[in-house]
Amino acid sequence: MKSNKLPLIIILIAVALGSIMFFSTKDKSSTASEPTEVIKVGMSGSYKPYTYLDEKGELTGFDVDVWKEIGKRTGHEIEFVTSDFSGLFGMLDSAKLDTIANQITVTPEREQKYLFTRPYVYYGAQLISKDDRNDIVDLESLKGKKVAVGLGTNYETIIREFDKNSEIEIITYDSGSGSYQDVAIGRVDAAMNDRLALQSVINESGLPLKLAGPPINEMQNAFPFLNNEENKELVAQIDSAIDSMYEDGTIKEISMKYFDMDITEKVLN
Repeated sequence: MKSNKLPLIIILIAVALGSIMFFSTKDKSSTASEPTEVIKVGMSGSYKPYTYLDEKGELTGFDVDVWKEIGKRTGHEIEFVTSDFSGLFGMLDSAKLDTIANQITVTPEREQKYLFTRPYVYYGAQLISKDDRNDIVDLESLKGKKVAVGLGTNYETIIREFDKNSEIEIITYDSGSGSYQDVAIGRVDAAMNDRLALQSVINESGLPLKLAGPPINEMQNAFPFLNNEENKELVAQIDSAIDSMYEDGTIKEISMKYFDMDITEKVLN
């Protein structure tokens, strides 16, 4: 009798130990958290105030804060990758990046190649004049006047395409700072540049200048992704996060932090 019971006891102990190990392993696997999906966001790190290194050498800026907030709302880990701007699209095309956050303007050519999120920054060509003038409000009001633009820029093209009858005296400059000084002293009547850049000049230069009239046109910035099925779901999640940031005012707060103005709303109605 004893010899028959001993093997049975051994078998029962083995089964019990196996059951304990099975349920223990199962419990561990069920409570282990799934790995967080990483989004690699490329940026130059040298485009203040959008992306730059602060006095402590830490990456900061408007785009950095926007993406940190997107990560919180989507549950993704955000990994920032810095590189020269000229190399960012090549890194995106080779899948070394998931997207670029460096104020990428949405254009028809880019839309053919990339899948963009919803816009989150709006800007446009803008005129600037001395702050005591009220006669410059649009392109039509430039006729018979001197206007400063950067040599070879889109802004020079805008005015030349409008000025079919050569009624505007276009003065080209290699640097914006010289043109703004000339507007302030009355050497030229107005200058044209990017709305956000001009607002920064007004805020920081101390020159007696103002934005003259509404923006001439509107451009939109968004985040580009490779256009594939996998990214369509990801872009939808990011769009939802950005929408919620608009709804609760977070994206406006981030804009005010860096620009003292809201660059996230359309400039043209």
